[in-house]
Amino acid sequence: MTAAAALAAPQAQTLGQMLRTATRSQHDEVDAAFGSFDLTTMDGLRRFLLAQARVLPEVERVLAPAELLPAWTGRTCALHQDLMALGQAPPQTLPFTLPAGPAARWGALYVLEGSRLGGAMLRRHLPEGAPSAFFDARHAPGRWQAFLGRLDASGCSPSWRTGALSGAHATFAAFTSAARR
Repeated sequence: MTAAAALAAPQAQTLGQMLRTATRSQHDEVDAAFGSFDLTTMDGLRRFLLAQARVLPEVERVLAPAELLPAWTGRTCALHQDLMALGQAPPQTLPFTLPAGPAARWGALYVLEGSRLGGAMLRRHLPEGAPSAFFDARHAPGRWQAFLGRLDASGCSPSWRTGALSGAHATFAAFTSAARR
């Protein structure tokens, strides 16, 4: 289903379902971009973490997720910890512009929190003894479902959905760009 089709049927899907459907191609694109790093080697892991570090700290700063989810914890410190363990200083971050409005923030947070799920799956590919604080910063049991519940309760009007989708698109684009540099 295209993004336009997903937006056209707001009552048929929850906000989380709509975002998943409408961003499928961008999700595949970011997966392919980060999938080009060989996580079975320390050099591939270092390059992967550098790509993440070009975008994640700035997205977390601009998004300010703790304002939406008071118990939220970021992954920037864990990411920098892993880079330092590999003898690598964090790189300069790329600029990130989030569309205005609370709906865009929820859409961006959907991408950011969803990436924790992917990180947990990638963890098993790391070489023995590799630093893994970033990959280990996953959701506690039930937290992803609780997040989706909060996301779905955040708004359901067509304009809210459009705003959330714009935030998700901007966030996926930022991560894809960082991986391709």
